[in-house]
Amino acid sequence: MFAGILELADSIVSEDLFRELYDKFQAPISRFECGAKCAPHNGGEPVCCSTQHAVPVVDKAEWRLLRSRSDLWHRFRPYDAATRDIVAALPSSCMAVECKGARHCERENRSLSCRAFPFFPYIDREGRFIGLSYYWVFEDRCWVISNLQIVDMQFVDEFVAAYDLLIASDRQEFEGFRDHSVSMRRVFSRWNRFIPLIGRDGGYFKVMPKTGRVLPCDPARYPTHAPYKEKVRSAAAAPRP
Repeated sequence: MFAGILELADSIVSEDLFRELYDKFQAPISRFECGAKCAPHNGGEPVCCSTQHAVPVVDKAEWRLLRSRSDLWHRFRPYDAATRDIVAALPSSCMAVECKGARHCERENRSLSCRAFPFFPYIDREGRFIGLSYYWVFEDRCWVISNLQIVDMQFVDEFVAAYDLLIASDRQEFEGFRDHSVSMRRVFSRWNRFIPLIGRDGGYFKVMPKTGRVLPCDPARYPTHAPYKEKVRSAAAAPRP
């Protein structure tokens, strides 16, 4: 499950790097059409495909690659104070973007953040990338977060391969995920909740946020969230292939 501490480069981010990341990371999150599960609760659009819920952020090298491959993407235009704050807070190496929407999706031209949603690389207190956890702000909107047992092993393998490469290539990316992991431990400690984690080998774990301990966990014990509480387990009872 655990990875060694990575040797980090200051930055070798390039279009070629993102081209390699895209080649490594193409697997769907599961055999379930998760967008069909969440869309009825999110204005008819999958939560990950609408900037009313989630604003994709890309490195400028990734933006250049996307623009060379397709006209699917354009710069995101903030529409309220919250989205203006998101754009204003971005580092100079990044930018907010928007696609044409789920009906026009070109899967081979999805951004890295789209491919990974709702997950990010969880970095433990020792600085190790030990698995996948999720952006908790989407707990009330993303069906996958309430059904972590449906995530396919191929998705986990490709996620790990891609993010191993990215965070080893760019110190800023590593530091961002490390800081986000620290924030998650702080938030979940305040909530008195454990952090669900899918390990690098696909096993299920819980992180005790106050101590950082990582323990095996039956995924049936993971919390579910409104509006997906009712009959949530019956929809996702089949074991992951």
